[in-house]
Amino acid sequence: MKERVSAYAAAGVDTEAGDRAVELMKAAVGRTLGADVVGGVGGFAGMVDVSALKEFQRPLLATSTDGVGTKIAIARALDVHDTIGQDLVGMVVDDIAVVGARPLLMTDYIACGRVDPERIADVVRGVARACEFVGAPLLGGETAEHPGLMAPDDYDVAGAAVGAVEADEALGPERVEAGDVVLAIASSGLHSNGYSLVRRIVAESGWPLDRYVPEFGRTLGEELLEPTRLYSPLCLEVSGRVHAFSHVTGGGLAVNLARVVPAGMRASIDRSSIEVPPVFSVVRELGGVAWEDLEDTLNMGVGMVAVLAEEEVDAVVAASAAYGCAAWPIGAVADADAVAAPAACPGASRAAASERVVGGTKGVHGGTVRVFGAYR
Repeated sequence: MKERVSAYAAAGVDTEAGDRAVELMKAAVGRTLGADVVGGVGGFAGMVDVSALKEFQRPLLATSTDGVGTKIAIARALDVHDTIGQDLVGMVVDDIAVVGARPLLMTDYIACGRVDPERIADVVRGVARACEFVGAPLLGGETAEHPGLMAPDDYDVAGAAVGAVEADEALGPERVEAGDVVLAIASSGLHSNGYSLVRRIVAESGWPLDRYVPEFGRTLGEELLEPTRLYSPLCLEVSGRVHAFSHVTGGGLAVNLARVVPAGMRASIDRSSIEVPPVFSVVRELGGVAWEDLEDTLNMGVGMVAVLAEEEVDAVVAASAAYGCAAWPIGAVADADAVAAPAACPGASRAAASERVVGGTKGVHGGTVRVFGAYR
């Protein structure tokens, strides 16, 4: 007897495949659910007990929503789907850690052309592992099948997180002072921004993703798929020593740092203090991209920035090292009218990009960032 196919399945939506995906991911999701989570996987709404907020004098909720951009195309090409979830958590949870907020919950959303249970489960397992690391329960999610709108093997992911911080402990530009040090914290690679440029350069070069690249010590595809470093546990550990954090995502270092520099002040960044990791140099040389274009797109080896008093630098550098992250000073904050002319960078091994002043980006009209010198 011919097996009956439902009308919905015939239209391209396989609810049974969705149920299989949930079963495959359930254990990983369950490991993120602590004692403050009410209920389990599969409810209409995730619930978390926030009674601890009653101890706050003035609790502020912080929220962020993001995705991972076209890095997904690399995951699809390599058929490796269990790392892209870490990229998602990094993009979302680290944004709320920037203001000093501890994550209370995260949710995710996957849109796809066709539900492949193993692939969807791999994506969510990656999200769940990263949520475990940052201490955020993965409290709910949605997998939406979009036949006719997306190709069968296409998918995209997005997520949102909510956290809380005591109002008088929130970090941001209002805490930044003249004389503060700008401290770089190393990235793990490209993270999850600029992949439209990177993918175009790779496509035009003709380099296959399985090409071994000596500078990387692995294949091109493995380097491009390196997961985003997760900073939120470190940020929260040292938040009492820091005035502001800047998560270096889309737009690069200067654009994102300008978002936490207060009006009337300027942060000066010396490019010669940054030793650019090989992946950025290879991308630049392969595509013939100007340094200015590269630094406006990619993180250049700096994934998070802390702005803090000089006397706190050593403690934060040590804490970063304990998390396996290099951290080092790259500049300082001063009153805008007190910024001196740029120092020369003798012996720089790379052509210097021009001196630039960046401000008024991403809707924030505060202070500015001056970038000068040459990358190493």
